[in-house]
Amino acid sequence: MSLISWFKGRMFCDIAIDLGTANTLVFLKGKGIVLQEPSIVVINEGNGKVEAVGNRAKNMLGKTPANVRVIKPMRDGVIADFEITEKMLEFFIKKATNNRSALVRPRIIIGIPTGITQVERRAVKDVALRAKASEVYLVEQPVSAAVGADLPISEPTGNMIVDIGGGTTDIAVISLDGIVFNHSIRIAGNEMDEAIIHYLKKKYNLLIGERSAEIVKIQIGSAYPLDEPLTMEIKGRDLREGIPKTIIMDDQEIREALEDVVFSIINAIKIALEKTPPELSADIIDRGIILTGGGALLKNVDKRLREETQLPVFITDDPLSTVVLGAGKLLDDLDLLKKISRL
Repeated sequence: MSLISWFKGRMFCDIAIDLGTANTLVFLKGKGIVLQEPSIVVINEGNGKVEAVGNRAKNMLGKTPANVRVIKPMRDGVIADFEITEKMLEFFIKKATNNRSALVRPRIIIGIPTGITQVERRAVKDVALRAKASEVYLVEQPVSAAVGADLPISEPTGNMIVDIGGGTTDIAVISLDGIVFNHSIRIAGNEMDEAIIHYLKKKYNLLIGERSAEIVKIQIGSAYPLDEPLTMEIKGRDLREGIPKTIIMDDQEIREALEDVVFSIINAIKIALEKTPPELSADIIDRGIILTGGGALLKNVDKRLREETQLPVFITDDPLSTVVLGAGKLLDDLDLLKKISRL
């Protein structure tokens, strides 16, 4: 391997990762987002072997035999299973870099929720180092999202960003390269799926799986009445008869199912607005609230928030990727990275 090839490999080896509860995204310097897969691992309990990771693992949800276990190693934005997260991260890094990380230890930036503890931060860093990283920088997800959304975070003005992920909703007011105020709740997209499962079980005695609930949420879920009503055929198991059953549901019922979760998220945003310093509140009135994360894709969530707060509300161009795109930009701005990264 020539010296020029080595430097080329090094240049394209630094990576940014959004290690999410629901999905993991990987940004490769010089190439952009190269991987976006579910944070799921399938383990054979008989021999301890990893059978599948990411998309392949998600396709096995609810379909595995007794000796094969589907594991979601991230819970509420933090590591619930240290060993499995390490295997998952190592798999994703190798896949994203085409195994170049075996020769060169990459510099890694990882987006983390604002509400995690020092111990949890250390766990994330240790997992990345064990996965062959040379340096690890931790950046809070709202800050990374603000960079990805091109907000002027270095200026003395208030920018409010709300990142609704799979396990956490992070609300932060950012000014002068730092978080002035933040509020984080462990209620987000996963709780929406669970709310749909619970609603169908209670009202229709119908049991559906996590994947089905997520599809229902994506297709007909909403936070505010739609212009055109939507309906969907939902298949599951009748809890009384124990046989397959199909029902037709509309968007109004799913909105009812999601109401408690949506209310909790909006209430958290209101708390953050109440506690924001008055000097920055004026900026938020002018600039509005920026929504990002997979939860921002829930239909009409921006309209509901606009009605509740009487403030302008905007959704980023690519809510699912905003955090990792921001982390990717930080790979080219090490001065800013060092200012905003957390130990």
